[in-house]
Amino acid sequence: MPVATKPRPTAPPVLETFHTVSQAAIRLGLRLPEDKSKKGEKWLRDGVNRPEDGSKGTPFPCHRLAGQLLFSDSDLAAIADMHRNQRDGRSRPRKRRAYRTVKAVA
Repeated sequence: MPVATKPRPTAPPVLETFHTVSQAAIRLGLRLPEDKSKKGEKWLRDGVNRPEDGSKGTPFPCHRLAGQLLFSDSDLAAIADMHRNQRDGRSRPRKRRAYRTVKAVA
């Protein structure tokens, strides 16, 4: 005789705070709130639209609700963690300079 198992209770979904692309750029510190430029927004949009094959990195987590691109607080935390202490391909260690000593004239 098979033993009946009780279904495990699942936690109810929690509604997170969602941010628009502009608010997400401010929240990540990519631009200041009083700055009216689109600084940081293109980077977020490009990160979301990366191909799934991983050729250009992992796409950013996001939500698309009612035709809008939105980021939750956990999405922003994941994006920040993805780019923690990463070096871009352009930066290199600084070259050491040979210092010249100047002799005093007596």
